[in-house]
Amino acid sequence: MEQQVLTIVCKLNPTPEQSYKLDATLEAFAKACNFANQTVNPKITNKNRIQGEVYKAIREQFGLTANLAVRACARVAANRKTAKLKKRPVKQFKPTSADYDARVFSYQEKDQTVSLSTVEGRVRIPLVLGNYQIGKLKGKTPTSATLSKHRDGKLYIHIQVKDDVPPPQKPKDVIGVDLGRRDIAVTSEGQSWSGESVNKIRERFARVRASVQAKGTKGAKRLLKRLSGRERRYQSWVNHNISKQIVRRAKATQSIIALEDLTGIRERTNCQPRSKTERRRSNSWAFYQLRLFIDYKAIKEAVDVITVPPAYTSQTCHNCLHIHPQKGKSYRSGIPPLPPFLRGVGGICGWKGDADLNGATMIKRLGESVSLLETRNPLSCSLLDSVTG
Repeated sequence: MEQQVLTIVCKLNPTPEQSYKLDATLEAFAKACNFANQTVNPKITNKNRIQGEVYKAIREQFGLTANLAVRACARVAANRKTAKLKKRPVKQFKPTSADYDARVFSYQEKDQTVSLSTVEGRVRIPLVLGNYQIGKLKGKTPTSATLSKHRDGKLYIHIQVKDDVPPPQKPKDVIGVDLGRRDIAVTSEGQSWSGESVNKIRERFARVRASVQAKGTKGAKRLLKRLSGRERRYQSWVNHNISKQIVRRAKATQSIIALEDLTGIRERTNCQPRSKTERRRSNSWAFYQLRLFIDYKAIKEAVDVITVPPAYTSQTCHNCLHIHPQKGKSYRSGIPPLPPFLRGVGGICGWKGDADLNGATMIKRLGESVSLLETRNPLSCSLLDSVTG
């Protein structure tokens, strides 16, 4: 049976002395990563080669245990690979997180504590857990975790646990999902989640941020951090709820979820001439997070998720498959000049309705074409069928 890796975020409750040791470890880990990144040839992305060149120096200079030194080299290698894909240099490492494996980390379910290696010895720290974390960690023996210092200055441990997932269910249908700003998500079945209240809250946060930033005081900076956390938590809450309902519906109807492949869309849209306000509005909502939430919830519920090319999905009529470039919330399949071989057929279908629903249905049809075996191609044009049939 396949397994899914989940990350459980748990708050630590250290003593002042333990906090000092953990902060010192995070500082040493970041310095070790920066040292390795600056010392080793930037073209080297293999963690074993990086480790071979700087392991001894890291142990001597920064006081890390053997496994933390190995984890630092692996962190540099992973960041270099990611930066290479994005064609960007590796940025400076900050003392905000450190990776742990089974030799330097352990979790005790009996007293809800974790044991962590630091630069000043081993420490055992109690956890502050809710029912969700307790349920996910019950009966587990995790072997990896990440010590993290969040923006609020508090320490957390991100524990990775493995869950067994059932095999994917046999699909009978496809649910297309169109993501947007006016409506956050619309399915091909007509279910939608309006973005009106979300947009109002985001605009309120933007106004407050602009007002606070203008002051520039220390108190204003602290307030900005709190506002950032609130908006981020609100986005996660909304995305969790939407993804949960979409996956639940797909499981109930034995459907595949079809989404647009929006990789790189932010970079592409930012190249277009737009106002500062419009740029902020289009970049501030976490669509990628919603996609990730759908992915991992679908795996757990044995639901398949596929992606389709996004080109023209919102401009193509799902009924007759003709492209009609239109803007706004309403969509209508117009009657453009027809090519000679279609003249006299009767024109375009004239379907009209919600533009997002049309886009979601078009995504569904694209999903059907690559996932389901049907006697009739779901992307065949009805007008052409009438001519050739």
